[in-house]
Amino acid sequence: MSYLLSGTAANTTLRVFAADTTALVQLARERHDLSPTATAALGRSLTGALLTAQVLTKRDQDRVTLRIQGDGALGYIVAEGGLDGAARGYVKNPDADLPPRVSDNKLDVGGLVGKNGEFAVMRLLENTEPYTGSVPLVSGEIADDLAAYLWQSEQIPSAVLLGVHLDSSGVTHAGGILIQAIAGAADSTLAQLEQNIANLGQLTNAMRTIGLLGAVQQTLEGLDLALQPDALALEFKCRCSMERSLASLVYFSSSERQEMIEAGGQEVICHWCGQKYQVLPEQIRSLE
Repeated sequence: MSYLLSGTAANTTLRVFAADTTALVQLARERHDLSPTATAALGRSLTGALLTAQVLTKRDQDRVTLRIQGDGALGYIVAEGGLDGAARGYVKNPDADLPPRVSDNKLDVGGLVGKNGEFAVMRLLENTEPYTGSVPLVSGEIADDLAAYLWQSEQIPSAVLLGVHLDSSGVTHAGGILIQAIAGAADSTLAQLEQNIANLGQLTNAMRTIGLLGAVQQTLEGLDLALQPDALALEFKCRCSMERSLASLVYFSSSERQEMIEAGGQEVICHWCGQKYQVLPEQIRSLE
């Protein structure tokens, strides 16, 4: 099960959110038939959206959507998350891939996304107009870009760690940590946090050896971490339905819908989650 931990540290001058999204990212990979590097890119983005929702929203029905557009072969990424723990998303080119980086043999997410582009965040809050802010891409590696957005557009100084690890069987570990510095955080606190993050190394390596909880504890070592007792369940979950799939066919002309009827129906695929709906001829006729 995927889940999210939350808490504070350093006398509440740090807010901490950490997610294990392994199962969630694996399901996203299966639904969209993603290449390994595309899996890592979307997985980091889905995790980032869920973590960002903890910072920028207040109600379960509020949503945060990340849209990452670079000049790499992946095209764009769209990832949505909310306080209710539900996330969904997709990439433009799910089969795009690159060899691992020569320098460290890690998946080349930054290369697949590209460095010339935009990192945008849209907040959809109850009873308000959607608000979108954006910053130029920093690296295409997602975590750096999210931290840059939170600082430049929201004035929220944050440390962001995101990672996805795969083997031949699929996603073995995926997750993220977001630590927000509140006004009044001491320089010594921030220096200790920076050193702890450097000591942690790759997040997915730490998750493999000490688990998400161990990684969080190591990241906040010496800073009086206090976690909430209950974890939030996370899932790859969409708001699509057969009813919405049928309604989408309204935008086709009568002649086009007649062709669907004569062909025995129409398959509708949700671009958000990859779910397939088979709309029957009699259902299409009901639109007339």
